[in-house]
Amino acid sequence: MDRPATLSKEAHVELLRKLLLGRRFEERCAEMYALQKIGGFCHLAIGQEAVSVGAMSTLEPDDYIFCSYRDHVHAIVKGSDPGRVMAELFGRDTGLSHGKGGSMHLFDADHGILGGHAIVGAHIPLATGVAFATKYESRPQVVLCFFGEAAVNIGAFHESLNMAALWKLPCVYIVENNRYGMGTSIERASAIYDVAQRACAYDMASETVDGMDVLAVRESVGRAVALARRESKPTLIEARCYRFMGHSMSDPVHGHYRTKEEVEEQKLKDPVRRYFQQLSSQGIIDQAGLEQLNAEVRTIVDAAVEFADASPEPPASALYEDVYSEPYGPYTRSQP
Repeated sequence: MDRPATLSKEAHVELLRKLLLGRRFEERCAEMYALQKIGGFCHLAIGQEAVSVGAMSTLEPDDYIFCSYRDHVHAIVKGSDPGRVMAELFGRDTGLSHGKGGSMHLFDADHGILGGHAIVGAHIPLATGVAFATKYESRPQVVLCFFGEAAVNIGAFHESLNMAALWKLPCVYIVENNRYGMGTSIERASAIYDVAQRACAYDMASETVDGMDVLAVRESVGRAVALARRESKPTLIEARCYRFMGHSMSDPVHGHYRTKEEVEEQKLKDPVRRYFQQLSSQGIIDQAGLEQLNAEVRTIVDAAVEFADASPEPPASALYEDVYSEPYGPYTRSQP
């Protein structure tokens, strides 16, 4: 992996393109939810794109990722087809999980995406288990596990980190600390504010990084991925970020737990605008180039929406499919 300072112009522009793609995809998700094309729960990552884009830029194609329910951008950046992601949100048969998972359960094993998980922190042990499997089978893959700061107060988090450190597993735990677990601030829920400090209990490497800076995230996660791949050691990374939307689409942007002024202040750190301004000041891309990238990603997102909207709903018979693991054969009940 190239260090950020040595990235080519094309690599910088590609990072910006992925930031824009994530932002425009999420904006269309909000629009589609308002039009009732997307049902159920829908959690957007607008404002947090630098974490997923920066982190994923350090991976090899066959590495694994686990995510929480705020997972759309992660899936697209890792390689999932935007049309199939949108179709999954629409509940259509052409979706990643044939419309059965929806927004909160994106899964694409072909690209190393092992969920989207709706239960807070439930995937942390799963990521640890996959890291154990890769080491046990002497495979070179690294596992990234993304979760919010509210998950660090559950037992599974501590058990997983203890085992990962004890057994020296190639797993990088990335806390997307957007400061609010639903509507509860971290100051009201955690005895310590610096989440990364928790790693010291397990003699584990840790870092705190500006999660609104895509290059800072890339550099931090790059070090952790290199450590995991080279020495099979885990790292805990706290990426301090901020969501510009509510917790979910049912939550007002400002709600009762944060002020409009706070949200507007955080928007000054917009990771997309911030990165463009950085590249522009270095002569890597200008306004015309940005507009061209915007047009390209809007075309992709428009095509994704059209694909999802034209896709069929799953047949009623799909209720009986994927219930049991295929190696044991389809489930059949003998008739009396």
